Amino acid sequence: MATILVVEDNRTILENTSELLEMEGYSVITATNGKEGYSKVLKFLPDLIVSDIWMPEMDGFELLKTLGTHADLKNIPLIFFSARSEKKDIKKGIDMGAYDFIVKPSDLSDLLVSIKNCLQSRKLT
Repeated sequence: MATILVVEDNRTILENTSELLEMEGYSVITATNGKEGYSKVLKFLPDLIVSDIWMPEMDGFELLKTLGTHADLKNIPLIFFSARSEKKDIKKGIDMGAYDFIVKPSDLSDLLVSIKNCLQSRKLT
């Protein structure tokens, strides 16, 4: 099964999201900010990243931008899972190359559908 990195600074959301993904059979790696997330990407090369945007040290936009500068990392899909709900933020994320943008609070089933669709399109389910 696929390995998913969840990058989220809210511990409750991080734990709930991780538990749900593990119950679905995914291997889950966690990070509490973009800088730590980037370090874990380098170490584990996950199949998919689920990231918040507003985080200390490095936000989700900067994480995606940084990944895009590396040939080995730029093809790892990233789904934003964020409370930022303005159209300009969603557009920015998609324009930067995010696979999807799920607005919190959201039923986690929306996130699961996006993850499954992304991994199926990459044949990783």
